[in-house]
Amino acid sequence: MKAATLKEIKTELTHRSTQELLELCLRLSKFKKENKELLTYLLFESADEEAFIQSIKDKVDADFEMINTKTFFYIKKSVRKILRELKKFIRYSQNKETEVELLLYFCEKLKDFKPSIKRNTTLSNLYFRQIEFAKKKVSTLHEDLQYDFNLEIEELSKF
Repeated sequence: MKAATLKEIKTELTHRSTQELLELCLRLSKFKKENKELLTYLLFESADEEAFIQSIKDKVDADFEMINTKTFFYIKKSVRKILRELKKFIRYSQNKETEVELLLYFCEKLKDFKPSIKRNTTLSNLYFRQIEFAKKKVSTLHEDLQYDFNLEIEELSKF
């Protein structure tokens, strides 16, 4: 089966009734966890971005607490998983300010993590890649926000 283009889907949805759209959304949410998470964000959390950011930060805190610190192999695996989930939540928001704030929070948690990531090249590289990525995103924000975030980035860069 060939998937329809976004334009075709959009025109078809304009011809549907409200009840049909509701049924389509509910059916879509049954197929993938990500679809359900996106609908949850759009319906309940998009109105209060600060609460959304705080809930993600709490989840990141909990995930960092659960990391198995016996070997760097398990640490790397867990950190990558946390970053993957974080990027998924950032995609839901599509807000550049939220993206930068969450990335910097992740970097802050990674910097303060024990055992130190300085002893592992892969984790250090991952850390610096995220810092560079945040720098690029900050350059697209408003000047006042750029200043605040750049101060935070400078502090995190002193590794």
